[in-house]
Amino acid sequence: MKLRVLLIDDHTLFRVGLEGLLAHRNIDVIASIGDGQEGLHCASELKPDVVLLDMRMPDINGIGVLKKLRENGFRNPVVMLTTSTDERDLVESLRNGAQGYLLKDMEPDELVLALRDIVGGKTVVAPDLAPVLAKVVQSDGSLPDEASPFDELTPRENEILSLLAEGQSNKVIARNLGISDGTVKLHVKAILRKLGVHSRVEAAVIAVEQGLRGNRDGSA
Repeated sequence: MKLRVLLIDDHTLFRVGLEGLLAHRNIDVIASIGDGQEGLHCASELKPDVVLLDMRMPDINGIGVLKKLRENGFRNPVVMLTTSTDERDLVESLRNGAQGYLLKDMEPDELVLALRDIVGGKTVVAPDLAPVLAKVVQSDGSLPDEASPFDELTPRENEILSLLAEGQSNKVIARNLGISDGTVKLHVKAILRKLGVHSRVEAAVIAVEQGLRGNRDGSA
């Protein structure tokens, strides 16, 4: 019986190439979609035997699509087909219900075998990622620590950010720290760039949310 596959990937050339490869191996790509939201609709309407899903996509990424598929009651296998060898991506995918995590550089025949195994009830992870999976299994199975938005900030920038979070102006910060207004402005500019925000208000909000306010001397 022909496998019916839904392919969701934002790279058109990759989709077209993969469709051809799968068609030559008696696998029917019933729809090839470049958008996660449209892919969700197609999965609901067409009920494919398996969904092949890219990890990195604009608008809604692969994990987001995977979660939505499961929330919407889609129970057939979902397979991540990606270039990402990141441990977090692998663990998040499996944790959210993916039955496979395969890499785009694998041989076409290996992909077909993996798809048939997955539809048959197995969970398949790309052989190259076996050491990563083993490491996670041997640990407590938790994800790597989340990176803090403040990791790139210098101690002085953290200090200034905590004062921003208290609502202090550049003049007051400069007086408190014994530095010039110009130096404070330069630090604030660097803080905004590193946090990826456009205003001191946004930076202050992040600082408060992350509990930085009042912690510049190490106290709670």
